[in-house]
Amino acid sequence: MISQALYPYPPDLVIATKGGLLRPNRASWVPDGRPDHLRRALEGSLQRLRLDRIDLYQFHEPDPNVPFEESIGSLADLKRVGKIRHIGVSNVSVAQLEAARSITPIVSVQNAYNLRNKTSEDVLAACERLGIAFLPWYPLGGKRGLKAQKIKEVASRLGLSHAALSIAWLLAKSPVMLPIPGTRSIDHLEDNVLAAAQKLGPEDLHDLG
Repeated sequence: MISQALYPYPPDLVIATKGGLLRPNRASWVPDGRPDHLRRALEGSLQRLRLDRIDLYQFHEPDPNVPFEESIGSLADLKRVGKIRHIGVSNVSVAQLEAARSITPIVSVQNAYNLRNKTSEDVLAACERLGIAFLPWYPLGGKRGLKAQKIKEVASRLGLSHAALSIAWLLAKSPVMLPIPGTRSIDHLEDNVLAAAQKLGPEDLHDLG
């Protein structure tokens, strides 16, 4: 869909994608960090995107059946031959981030993080210290997160949708934060974009926790 809509690409466009998961059915995602799988996944992305090199290729998730260093090493090899420009990791601990950095430069981390789930606070802090982009997936926290009372109260006070407030909070949380909300409509897309211009005050941040 990206190549159909945007090819030939403008020179300032950065395309990021991921590899390292299998989906045997609609209800399952299975980690696959084998080097041969990652190579095939990358080649497939290059072909579908009509590219010679991926700007940012992220390792989807550590595979418990494959040494983490082998998976990252295979991406480092693909970077050396020019098929990847930058490497990122996803769903990692601070220790895994450091292990990856010992093999190759890492420019981004993509972990779950939102108003209801802050379990990656230490990873975010490490990214801030190292100047690495932090891409929170599931940034809105799902329906339960959107309906949380404190979010409803602050959203009502500011005249924002719950989704826009959640994104604005993430952007206020850290200078390395880069939310990646999904959308199924133009209205939602425009609402998400408006969140970038919303500045939260100390009272708002205190109430959101």
